[in-house]
Amino acid sequence: MRLFIAIPLALEVVDALERLSLGLRSEADGMRWSSRDSWHITLQFLGKTSDEQFGCLAARLKDVRAPAFAVRLAGTGFFERAGVFFAGVKVSTEMVELEKRVVAATSLCGFAAEDRPFHPHVTLARAKGDGGRHALRRLKGLVKEGAAFPSFVATEFLLFEAFLGPGGSRYESRERFRLGNN
Repeated sequence: MRLFIAIPLALEVVDALERLSLGLRSEADGMRWSSRDSWHITLQFLGKTSDEQFGCLAARLKDVRAPAFAVRLAGTGFFERAGVFFAGVKVSTEMVELEKRVVAATSLCGFAAEDRPFHPHVTLARAKGDGGRHALRRLKGLVKEGAAFPSFVATEFLLFEAFLGPGGSRYESRERFRLGNN
């Protein structure tokens, strides 16, 4: 199984992101748009995971203690080399601390932290195929600066399983972990 740990988005944020993406997408835009039910803020990507590691993860992540905290999306952006269009997430002390605690817990199950700095975001679309750079440039020209999204309070984080398919990935929640009074 392929697993990752993420913060789910509040419905009003998903609705705002959907309005934005519907206003930008078209049939022949050269982008593969993520579905609203796949949007999340990744804390750690784990990848291929054994049943034994899954059991360890479930136990260790239950021990993670962190407060609930406010989350604010911060405009949109592009990871050009990866061909990704995303909604940014304002980094807060509480989110960074949660990410560190999650990584510490998963390290006990044999997972390593990523080499890249933590850059929370919500992936909205990926460029398709050979024309990806052109599609990304075209999309950049359509995106207006200063997109605003509602804030929300993160009250949980989830352990997701990813199922890869020809139309993109599908995610299922495997375990939920409460933030705040736990």
